[in-house]
Amino acid sequence: MLKYNKTKAFFIFTGKERHFLYTIKLKSDFKEMRTMRTKQEIINLVKEEDVKFIRLQFTDMLGRMKNIAITESRLQDALDNECIVDASTIDGFSDSANTDLCLCPDLDTFTIFPWRPHQGKVARLICDLRTVDGKEVSCDPRLVLKKVIDEAQKEGFIFEVGPECEFFLFKTDDNGNPTMEPHDNAGYFDLAPLDNGENCRRDICLTLEQMGYGIEASHHESAKGQHEIIFRHGNALTTADRLITFKNVVKTLATRHGLHATFMPKPFADGNGSGMHLTMSLFDKEGNNVFYDNSDPSKLSKTGYKFMAGILAHTREMACITNPTVNSYKRFIPGFNAPCYISWSEHNNSLLVRIPHCTKEGNSAIELRSPDNTANPYLAIAGILKAGIMGIKNDYKLPTGIDINLHTLKQSERDALGVKSLPISLNEAIKIAKDSEFITELLGEELKDKYLAVKRQEYDSYRKSISQWEIDNYLNLY
Repeated sequence: MLKYNKTKAFFIFTGKERHFLYTIKLKSDFKEMRTMRTKQEIINLVKEEDVKFIRLQFTDMLGRMKNIAITESRLQDALDNECIVDASTIDGFSDSANTDLCLCPDLDTFTIFPWRPHQGKVARLICDLRTVDGKEVSCDPRLVLKKVIDEAQKEGFIFEVGPECEFFLFKTDDNGNPTMEPHDNAGYFDLAPLDNGENCRRDICLTLEQMGYGIEASHHESAKGQHEIIFRHGNALTTADRLITFKNVVKTLATRHGLHATFMPKPFADGNGSGMHLTMSLFDKEGNNVFYDNSDPSKLSKTGYKFMAGILAHTREMACITNPTVNSYKRFIPGFNAPCYISWSEHNNSLLVRIPHCTKEGNSAIELRSPDNTANPYLAIAGILKAGIMGIKNDYKLPTGIDINLHTLKQSERDALGVKSLPISLNEAIKIAKDSEFITELLGEELKDKYLAVKRQEYDSYRKSISQWEIDNYLNLY
């Protein structure tokens, strides 16, 4: 079916493995919209596609996927929000007054898993959480993002994000356990036979496209065994949902190839780490990119610069969310193509925020390079959006852009430029977040306290451990 309005063409595609809606501007640039499904459409799809199991999925506050599986016979109950789980042992919900929570499926997230059997298929629905009497659950990460999206929409903005996700593939031992041996020794943009992960990466991309993802590109990254897959831009909630599913798809397909996939930010001390670069734009309700300004040398509008200023102003406070593990901060080391300082540039790839080249009219964006894939995407995207909107509403002043390699400067020279560093440890990030009114407003008191408590436990556990570096450097010396 094809319908036109004044500015856009709407295409509905249906098929055995997918059922989704694209919006394509007539001037040919791609944008994606959320499908508006009904309960009956899902019931019909389940019957037509011979779906026997449906996974009702949600995440804990750290972004780890949780689910229960129901059979087709309970689908109507699930669609009527009548499936209840005991969340008493799940991070973020364990000490709440009410740990019996209703799973409330988002009908637009219905997806059939292409890698499961073709008879008796398996599908999933991503769920919001409610109490048994229908109240919102303040510690539900998806709710946090939806509230910030609503705040942006009240200001007249729709947020779109395009992630670039990096990960490593490792060989496994005879028992299927991961080793620390990368599956190849290839480098940036190499191809087979140097790139031994080409087939696995291809299968991942094709599977994602079967599930309705738009994939821009994929390639081998700089480090041994490292890969990157780049998503098309999508609205904030859809993108966060897909990032949660993406990691599951990558790990599942890697296992089928006899490999182990990890999104650990920095597995090797002497190699580049893995990030989750986020390219983002704001649109108005008519579908116009409000970051675009043809009169600006970088094609970025005043609104775009203010959004960027908001991100820069709150980056240190958000670090505990965008980079939530001990290992995340091993990535912020000079010389490994990761940002270390709070700075921006028009096109300098070594800095925290950059303005990508605008290749066509209305295509302006900004890119944030600090997040990694251990982040809960709902919270990370919510924090970035909120920071940007605050920059616009409060007219934040943007610091001067920098077009030099800050890693080559002395600390005194960086101080003279007014350049601050990203936190250098999870412990520092926790302390900054604890005192942050921005994080309190973003997460709410309850979720903030629970989140930081878990992160403190994680850091304390790390602090109690003894590393091989300490053994090598201190055992004989002292």
